Amino acid sequence: MDIADWRKKIDEIDRQIVALISQRAQAAQEIGKLKKSTSLPVYEPNRERIIFDNVRAANPGPLPDIELVHIYERIIDVMRALQQDELASQRSKTAGETGK
Repeated sequence: MDIADWRKKIDEIDRQIVALISQRAQAAQEIGKLKKSTSLPVYEPNRERIIFDNVRAANPGPLPDIELVHIYERIIDVMRALQQDELASQRSKTAGETGK
């Protein structure tokens, strides 16, 4: 394969990654709703450790584990913000309904 072929392959992989990240974000939003209804905290360090352990265990390379964990730290930060936004919007809806 030449560079153009590799770039096409990367473009297709990126589309797959975007689709999977979107699915993960939808799952995070649903978890945020469940956390709200059960009064669980958004930040759960033990769960994050489990995620990092799972990522390291699934890593076939060539990225070193530490680099893959750095990527997942950022993904988790974004997902946590999404959950916080979900909780904030639910609070706003509830406040608006009680103010009627």
